[in-house]
Amino acid sequence: MAADITLKAPTKSEHSPARRSESLQGYLLVSPIIVLFICLIFYPFFSAVWLSMTDKTIGTTGNFVGLQNYRWLLRWPDFELMLLNTWTIAIVGVALKFVVGMIMALLLNNAFTGRALLRGVFMLPWAVPTFVATLTWRWLYDYNSGVFNTILTGTGLTSAKISFLGHPQFALVAVIILVVWKGFPFFGISYLAGMQGIPEELYEAARVDGASPWQQYLYITLPSLRHVIMITCLLSLIWTSNTFEMVYLLTGGGPSNRTQVFTLMTYKLGIENLRIGEAAAVPMMFFPLLAGLIVIVSRYLLEGEES
Repeated sequence: MAADITLKAPTKSEHSPARRSESLQGYLLVSPIIVLFICLIFYPFFSAVWLSMTDKTIGTTGNFVGLQNYRWLLRWPDFELMLLNTWTIAIVGVALKFVVGMIMALLLNNAFTGRALLRGVFMLPWAVPTFVATLTWRWLYDYNSGVFNTILTGTGLTSAKISFLGHPQFALVAVIILVVWKGFPFFGISYLAGMQGIPEELYEAARVDGASPWQQYLYITLPSLRHVIMITCLLSLIWTSNTFEMVYLLTGGGPSNRTQVFTLMTYKLGIENLRIGEAAAVPMMFFPLLAGLIVIVSRYLLEGEES
């Protein structure tokens, strides 16, 4: 009886010249990404961590002081107010941008005359440079010659002018309105693109079953846009919490620090007061919160793709 003969394909040894050559080629191919990661992410991040633990000022080398800068920030009288302002602008702003952006997407997802023109109009806030948009809204809010005060007093809705940017109760609301106006087109165009990819057969089947428009939105549109919603909200939360230009140009952190945010405090400490160590400690205190949020959302998205 003839013995069975099994032919095996030749394999490369891990220590063979061919294997070493392939490994070297692989390292060479990824080396540009590694260099970019080290230069643009790794080094700046750990350099900022080191600076936050020194008493460095402009013109001095600085000495290691450990967590002294962080303790000083926690004892700063308006630290809790700054933290509250930052997260109020970020959370409320993102929530309102989600609502306005969703309404925009639902409106533009329907076929009607002039839809293409209206899409362009809705994109204007996103396209206008932040500097120009902020100065325009500052003129609208102006106490003496602003459009809002002119309309309110001219129509008799108010007997006196309102200091939108100088009143503690109105300044933070004014900033949030600007943030929402500038950012809602990003939400709207993202949700509109997601709606374009939802099969029409799902809506037809729902209508046959007697589902109302609200039920179609609740059980078809929202679940289909789940990943898009998570990504847009996460990105916008990061961008909005790092808002600087709009707050700086609109209110400068006033009145009485009622619109002070951590980016503005970083600028005042590092650029205006030349205290680099303390300025570096401010964003480092916010980094764990943002990093934890990114990890949670990323894990949720990965679990959703696997399921």
